[in-house]
Amino acid sequence: MKFLVIGSGMMGSAVALDLARSSGVEQVTLADIDLSRAREVAEKIGSTRVHPIELDVNSFDQVSDVMRGHDCGVAAVSYQHNVLLTKAAIQAGMHLCDLGGNDEVVRKQLELSREAEDAGVAVIPNCGLAPGLANILAARGAEQFESVDSIRLRVGGVPQHPKPPFNYQIVFSVEGLLNEYTGKATVLRNGTLTQLDALTEIEAIDFPSPFGRMEAFLTSGGTSLLPEIFAGKVRELDYKTVRYPGHCERFRTLLELGFASNDPVIVGANVYTSRDVFSQLIRNKLDKSGKDVVLLRVCIKGRQGRPRRKLSYELIDFYDENENITAMMRTTAFSTSIISQLIAGDRVKKRGVATPEMCVPLQPLLEALKRRGLTVQESYS
Repeated sequence: MKFLVIGSGMMGSAVALDLARSSGVEQVTLADIDLSRAREVAEKIGSTRVHPIELDVNSFDQVSDVMRGHDCGVAAVSYQHNVLLTKAAIQAGMHLCDLGGNDEVVRKQLELSREAEDAGVAVIPNCGLAPGLANILAARGAEQFESVDSIRLRVGGVPQHPKPPFNYQIVFSVEGLLNEYTGKATVLRNGTLTQLDALTEIEAIDFPSPFGRMEAFLTSGGTSLLPEIFAGKVRELDYKTVRYPGHCERFRTLLELGFASNDPVIVGANVYTSRDVFSQLIRNKLDKSGKDVVLLRVCIKGRQGRPRRKLSYELIDFYDENENITAMMRTTAFSTSIISQLIAGDRVKKRGVATPEMCVPLQPLLEALKRRGLTVQESYS
C-alpha cells in the first residue's frame, strides 16, 4: 500500500515514521512546501520507504496530481486546508484522513460526502486523539449498552514537570489551543444539544500517582459529532480538557482582558491583532521541548440488562525518551496512521465523508495501538 503524508511538522513526521515501520506499507510520500524540512525528516526516519517531495497545499491541481497513485493520504497541516484537500482527494480517487481541529471546516467536508461516496472514496476528518481516539471509544463503548445515560470524555496533554504560571507546555499548535479555549463547547444537557462557553464548568478529576488531583473544563471541538449522534438518546454528554489545577482560571483571566481578541495592535508600521501578539508570546514563553504525558478517560454510564453499569476507558502515555517522541505525537499521530491503514486495508467499509466515531472499528485500533506500546485499559463498575 502507498501512503501520502501532507505536512512534515511534528504530527506529520510521526505519522510518516509509524507508516514506514508498518507491515504492508510499500511507500510513504512525505510532502511539504519546505522540501528541505521533508528531506530532513525522511533522513531522520531512515527508511527507504519514505520519499520526500515539495508540495504547495494551496495548489489544487498539484495536490490532486500528487494524490493519484496513493491508497490513502493523511493531512497533517492546518485545518484551513482540509476542504481543498478533501476535494482534491475525491478527484484523485484517494482515501484521506486528517487531524481536524475546527467544527465548521468538518461540516464543509461533510457536505462533500455524496461526491466522495460516488467516487468510492473514504474521507475521515477529526482523526487523532480528541477528537479521534476518545470519540471512537465513546461511540463503540456506548454500543455495548441497551440504553445510555451519560458519556464523559476527559483528555489532556500536560507536562510531566509543570512550571508556573500555567503549568503547561505547547504540545500542538498555539492556534489550535486558542481555538479550543475561545470557542463554544457543544454538549448534551437533558438530551438536548447545547452550546456552552469554553473554560467553564471546572471539575476535579483524579488520576493515578504521580498526578493525583487534576482539573477538567469545557473546551471547543473535542466532542466532534458525538452530541448530534446521541441527541435525544443520551441525557448528558460532554468533553473536557484535563490540566493541572489553576490553569483554567489563569488563562481565562487573560482572555477576559482581550488577549485573544481580534482588536488591532499597532507595532511600528505594522498592524497585528491582539490574538497574533498573544500567540507569539505563548510561543516565546511556554516550553516546547519538555517531557509530556497524555491523560485520557472516557466514562459511559447506562443499562446492561437490569443493572446500571459504568464502562471506563483509560490511557496514560508518557514521552518516549528512546525515540524522542512526545506523548501527544504518539497518541495523535499513531492513531491517525492506524486509521489510514484500516481505510487502505478495507477494514473501514464506509465511503463518503464521516468522522471516526461514525465508522472506525474499535478492536483493530486498540490492538494496533497496543503493539505500539499504547494500552487502553477497559473496566466495568
